[in-house]
Amino acid sequence: MTKIDNFKEFVRKNPKLVKFVKNGDSSWQKFYEIYDLYGEDKEIWKDYLEVRKEAAVATASTIGVSEVFNWLKNINLDSVQSGVTNLQKVLGLVQDFSSKDDNKPNKEYKPRPIYKHFED
Repeated sequence: MTKIDNFKEFVRKNPKLVKFVKNGDSSWQKFYEIYDLYGEDKEIWKDYLEVRKEAAVATASTIGVSEVFNWLKNINLDSVQSGVTNLQKVLGLVQDFSSKDDNKPNKEYKPRPIYKHFED
């Protein structure tokens, strides 16, 4: 097995590393470099593999009304408004296309007689 395969196996054994990458706290490159230098040494990986229960409980309980208001303050209303108007335009176009097909009269093609020229 190559070193990369060993690293992949290490990540499969320790799925907590995936959370750090998904949260943006670290990258796979950084984890691979640590693995390349130190291997599976528990002292090196303890910060990433041990989850503190106190921290998990604290983050879950501190989400309150003030954080919701802070989140709402950070929303850019101009970008929300432009997104809504763009969505309305798209829905209007789709509605126009669908309504044109429904209101189109069914005209059957009538070929012109062979010997009739210019409405004779």
